[in-house]
Amino acid sequence: MLTTKKFAPLLVAGAAAAAIAAAPATFASPTFLPVGGPPGCYDPYGTGCAVAPAPPPPPGAAGAVPGGPAGVAGPGGAAGAIPGGPAGVAGPGGAAGAIPGGPAGAAGPGGAAGVIPGGPGGVAGPGGAAGAIPGGPAGAAGPGGASGCIPGVGCGAVPAP
Repeated sequence: MLTTKKFAPLLVAGAAAAAIAAAPATFASPTFLPVGGPPGCYDPYGTGCAVAPAPPPPPGAAGAVPGGPAGVAGPGGAAGAIPGGPAGVAGPGGAAGAIPGGPAGAAGPGGAAGVIPGGPGGVAGPGGAAGAIPGGPAGAAGPGGASGCIPGVGCGAVPAP
């Protein structure tokens, strides 16, 4: 004979399983929370039509490879570097770059400068220009004239007319 005593655990287990199975459908869209957006709203992604879009990211970009090159760019300019290697920056005010132990330079609205370690270097701008080679000739020129020297030979200057 079948008694309720034998089936009670089965009934409780069955009711619990049914409750667990129905829970996602029951609580997915609770009636006490507003859903979607205006009438007629259709949202295929299920995020709700009333959800505001994410704000756009700030202008520019940045990137890096761990232990490798890195860079950043935006409306104000750009910069990049390779660890132990070349690096540079550029923007509305000019640009600069360098190679460790090698040449380096900068340029902008006020002029430019560059140098090679142990080698020539120079500057130029609205007021004139100058350059030199270590142990070699050096000179400068501008609105007032020009001058220069050659080691072991002498120096000279020419005024502007």
